[in-house]
Amino acid sequence: MAIHPILCVPDARLKLVSRPVDTFDDVLRTLVADMFETMYDAHGIGLAAIQIGVDRRVLVIDLQPEDPDAAPVACDHDGHAHTHQPTRREPRVFVNPEILETSSELATYNEGCLSIPDIYAEVERPARCRVRWQDLDGASHEEEMDGLLATCLQHEMDHLNGVLFIDHLSRLKRNMALKKLEKLRKAA
Repeated sequence: MAIHPILCVPDARLKLVSRPVDTFDDVLRTLVADMFETMYDAHGIGLAAIQIGVDRRVLVIDLQPEDPDAAPVACDHDGHAHTHQPTRREPRVFVNPEILETSSELATYNEGCLSIPDIYAEVERPARCRVRWQDLDGASHEEEMDGLLATCLQHEMDHLNGVLFIDHLSRLKRNMALKKLEKLRKAA
């Protein structure tokens, strides 16, 4: 497994429409393993293959919910002692995903993106969606999703179509987000 650099705005590859996967082999398995490794290293919950420069219709998600059965962990990351509930990994792989239908009900989440670091904005998306995808062996699956999973999947699927979450914002809010990103880059 390898950690790859994550493409960031304004890299033009983020605007590409990714190509379907037609070969389910060890190359695909290695890509997915690398995607998870890269996503976990960046503390993300979702990653599309194009974000590491591979224009294939592959995405990974792990919402990493808190593990209620695990003992709280003590940490000192900011000079103060804290305890937090450990998370458990629930990795999910979606190859050639497609949204079959969406709800008319909408949900708003404060979204961020590994390709647009440190920028967050409220984005409204369908609250539920029915999705079909293939797994690493090429088998087809279908599921109704809601909540954060539905939002995350739609966000990552946007990447496969060359769309970023800031593209859902008004022109004013998008320009403000990009200016903030530029200021953060200059300060770094």
